[in-house]
Amino acid sequence: MTEPNWRKSSRSGTNQGNCVEVADNLPGRVLVRDTKDRDGGTLAFEPAAWRAFVGLAKLH
Repeated sequence: MTEPNWRKSSRSGTNQGNCVEVADNLPGRVLVRDTKDRDGGTLAFEPAAWRAFVGLAKLH
């Protein structure tokens, strides 16, 4: 099984850790978790749903 390759946005900057981490290296799913609570749970999205979310977020 492939381990998630977690990364956070380069735009996170110095916001005291108020950001999310994304792992998009797994086949058929994109994982998202809170940087401040990495053991608190993970959301899983289908890649198309994640792309749609990111696309809409860029508009706002």
